[in-house]
Formats: sequence, C-alpha cells, structure tokens
Amino acid sequence: MVLVFLAEGFEEIEALTPVDLLRRAGLDVRTAAVGHAPDGCRTVSGSHGIPVTADALAEEFLDGSSPLEAVILPGGMPGAKNLDADGTVDAILAKAAADPDCVIAAICAAPMVLGRRGLLDGIRATCFPGFEGELKGAAVLRADTPEGRAVTDGRFVTACGMGAATEFAFALVKILKGEDAAEGLRTAVLAK
Repeated sequence: MVLVFLAEGFEEIEALTPVDLLRRAGLDVRTAAVGHAPDGCRTVSGSHGIPVTADALAEEFLDGSSPLEAVILPGGMPGAKNLDADGTVDAILAKAAADPDCVIAAICAAPMVLGRRGLLDGIRATCFPGFEGELKGAAVLRADTPEGRAVTDGRFVTACGMGAATEFAFALVKILKGEDAAEGLRTAVLAK
C-alpha cells in the first residue's frame, strides 16, 4: 500500500497528482488525514481552501497491519509544517525508514521533514527553493536545474514543487512498478 499524508494546508496538486497517477498504475493508494484524531474528521483543507476527504485517519496505519510500499509527503504551507509537527507522521516514517523496501517520497517543502529526521544523509535530493538548509546531510540538487526537478536516489524520491508534481508521480510509478509501467502510463495520459 502507498500512503499519502494530508495535513491541513497541503498543496493540492502535489498530493492529488501522485494519488491519481499511482492509482491509474494499479497501485493501492490511500490518503491519510493527519492531526484529526480527536474529532474523527477525515476532511482536510488544502493550502488553497480545497477540502479533500481522506480515506482514513493517519492513526489507523500505526498498527502496521497494512504493509507499506511507500509513504508520500506533499508540501504546501502550512501543510509541510503540520506534517513536521505530527507524532503519528513521525511514527509511520520511522517504520518506513526501518524497512529497506519502503519508498519514501516528499515534494516541495516536505523534504524538510525527512532532512530534520536525518533520513536524507548521503542522499541526492531536491526541495522548494529556500528549504535547502533543512535537508540535513543531503546532496541537494537545485530546483532551477532539469536534474533538480524530481530526484530519485535509491528508495528516496523528492521533487521541487507543484510544477514538478507530474514528474514526481511518474518517478514514483517507475520505482514502484517499473520503467515499462511508467512509460505506458505517460503514453496513456498524453504526458509524452
């Protein structure tokens, strides 16, 4: 299963583009509302005021009963800060980091969450300009270069922002389903 975190203020395109394309690729993708446990509400508003109803609450994935193929952290503000401050996100990221087969992905400002936890040490990564200092230990590729838009390094995928959301999603399809699946999907959605 691929888990996509949705925290208040997430960037809608950065979250929903990967959800859409990964589901088209046949992956089991679930969205998880972050920080909503007290009232049980699964509706999360993006940074542009678009409400999205998540498939579940993030807390529902703490027990590990659903094996993770990947976790995805969308950016946006204050979405990335809300991810960074959430204990449930920490716990799930720790489980993902401990599993060498689990893909860990973040886009825009969200790679800071990975960097602050030491997950990017020695990893080539990118982020939204201005957050480079938060990518502790990473070899940061500049967002204004072709190679710095969407970066795959081993099981880590990062991207620079909303404008690279499609590239980010295709990089995830490639790592999770293979090059042929990614190219077939590119052709099917007229992305090439």
